[in-house]
Amino acid sequence: MALVTYIPRVLPLVILSRREIPPGLRCWLQFVPVSVLSALLVPGLLVQNGQLALQLNNHYLLAAIPSFLVAVKYRNIFLTVFCGIVSLMVIRALL
Repeated sequence: MALVTYIPRVLPLVILSRREIPPGLRCWLQFVPVSVLSALLVPGLLVQNGQLALQLNNHYLLAAIPSFLVAVKYRNIFLTVFCGIVSLMVIRALL
């Protein structure tokens, strides 16, 4: 199983390390992590019980607001995650 997991990760690295990646492809690849993270986060923030939840009782969405601001300002994943955890704790304690 380790070999099956390892080969698909290393094979592109070995093949592409010897070639020059075109600037257009390199630019496109920079958006992949942001797109994947967004695809994972948005449903968890905006959907509750199978329905769109944009109300003030959506604690996850409320905690995401200060976390987003911290992420934009400091660009530090540790501070962003810490802010999200603390924000959710405070929101749950108050509401």
